[in-house]
This record gives sequence, structure tokens and C-alpha cells, in this order.
Amino acid sequence: MESRMKLLGHPPHQMLVPLPIGLLVGSAGMDLWGWTRDDPSWTVAAHRMMGAGVLTALVAAPFGFLDWQAVPSETRARQVGAAHGAVALTAVALFALSWLLRRDHPEQPPVAARALSLAAVGFLSATAWLGGELVSRLGVGVSRRAHLNAPASLHTGFSRTGTTVRREAGAVQSQ
Repeated sequence: MESRMKLLGHPPHQMLVPLPIGLLVGSAGMDLWGWTRDDPSWTVAAHRMMGAGVLTALVAAPFGFLDWQAVPSETRARQVGAAHGAVALTAVALFALSWLLRRDHPEQPPVAARALSLAAVGFLSATAWLGGELVSRLGVGVSRRAHLNAPASLHTGFSRTGTTVRREAGAVQSQ
């Protein structure tokens, strides 16, 4: 099922989600590193990364919601998409709560803030798996013209020599 919305030939949600995932997982890693080293500079950096991760997740989420709305009801993809969205929102909410708990003293976050961010990583892992299931297994957001020899998404229909390229049954033939 091809995404209705495109940015440079690709669905925006799939392009945007790596940023919050990296920031949020990275923030939890920095938090743990700072805790084991008793170095507050790492927990301050974790706090900043967590805030950026929550904000970028809020930018990516509406695009995922719009993709999900286009999925036909009564399909497994619709159910998996609903679970993906709910788990993702839970993960982002846990990270946001962790960020709020450490806001006044990011150099010395309370244990609850660290526990929330670690729990959130678990939810983030689950929603990443569900997102992979949607794309790789159920084909949500995949172009109808996708195949192993498909041209680049920004392809104009002409080869480098200017000849028209014709596509048939997955094969590319020059005319």
C-alpha cells in the first residue's frame, strides 16, 4: 500500500523516525554512562537529547497517523498500525515524563527519571519492530512500482543517454 504523502519520493514518516529513535536511545545510553561514571556532563547531555528526541517524535507522528488513516479497516495492517501508534505514543510519553522529572536538576536526575527512560527504550524497541512489520511484512508505505530493479524514486524516466526506459515485469529495458 503506497503512502499518499511523499517527500523526495518517500513517505515522510519513514524518513523522519530514525532521528527521534537515535536521539531517545542515545539519551538513555548517555544517562547510563553518566551514572556509571558519576559524571554529570553526560546526564545533562542526555536531558538535552531527550528533549530533542521528544520534539522530533512529535514532528514524525502526524505523518504516521495520516498513513495509518489510509490503511483499509478490517485488515491486519490497520491493527498493527494502531498498536504501533499506541506503543510509540507510550514511549514518547515516558521519555517526556522522564525529561520533566529531571528538568530542574539535569545533572542529578532522580532514579524515577532514569527508570522511565529505560522503560521507554523497551517500548521504543517494540514500536520499531511493529513499524518494521508494517513496512517489510505488510507493505505499508511501499510503492506499487517497487521491485529489485526499480529506478530511483527521483528518476525522471530517462537514462543518462537520454533514451526512454521501459519497465516490464521487473525488468528494465532501454528502447
